[in-house]
Amino acid sequence: MNIIVLVKQVPDTHNVTGDAMTPEGTVNRAALPAIFNPDDLYALEAALQIKEANPGTKVNVLCMGPPSAAAVLKECLYRGADFTALVSDRGFAAADTLATSYALSCAIKKTGSFDLVLCGRQAIDGDTAQVGPQTAEKLKINQITCVSKIESLDPGKKEIIAVRSIEGGWEKVKAALPLLLTFTSEGEMPRPPSAIKTMTYKQTVPVSGDAGSPSDPFGEEDGNSVPMALWDIPAINADPLQCGLAGSPTKVKKIHSVVLTAADIKYIEPSEAGINELIHELIADHTFG
Repeated sequence: MNIIVLVKQVPDTHNVTGDAMTPEGTVNRAALPAIFNPDDLYALEAALQIKEANPGTKVNVLCMGPPSAAAVLKECLYRGADFTALVSDRGFAAADTLATSYALSCAIKKTGSFDLVLCGRQAIDGDTAQVGPQTAEKLKINQITCVSKIESLDPGKKEIIAVRSIEGGWEKVKAALPLLLTFTSEGEMPRPPSAIKTMTYKQTVPVSGDAGSPSDPFGEEDGNSVPMALWDIPAINADPLQCGLAGSPTKVKKIHSVVLTAADIKYIEPSEAGINELIHELIADHTFG
């Protein structure tokens, strides 16, 4: 099988400060440490488990971002990915979800045929959960979102059954391949990097253009391939006017810094009656319920 995994390097939003946003309304990535987007690690783990269960499967990872995003592609190689490509160009800067999904769909098409596209449900720097579904639409393939696990996969029948989270429970969905799935953090715990693979790939750097990257990264090793390619806008045959800021209809008009403070403090009796009173007050206040 041929599997594409989409990953992203994101700013660590657990450490947001007043300098986290620029005056233009974009994320000031220099002000925050960069990490591997958490949900994407679960998508990668699902791909690697499919690879282990189906000999001959290739796991190929794409990441759109600045040159520093090569760090997350290395993490993928350390865990068992076969091929990675950094989709990077100044023309991709300030892309919204529409422009991002367009660029990713062009990169996916460059890799050739595929059976599955896996990605995280959402990125923590935007929380829109739109890039995965929009990419599926641009590829004209079906999608299953909010997947917690793959229950069964039949490569022969080109059919998959996935369990997805819904409000109040879960549901099983059967779909035909090719297919895009977005994963939540309810999936299988991501494996740690392999020490052997870390030593093998720690010096890996992206190679520009097609140099070293096979025209079909899913094909047999020919001895000339490299584990990480660098693809710009011309390399993925994308329209520059649909990339980056030029291709982003979303515009930030104003940003408000919201600081939540307690209006007052109320002590609740540590008893069943006290807890019941608190619950009824929260329901009446529409905090929940």
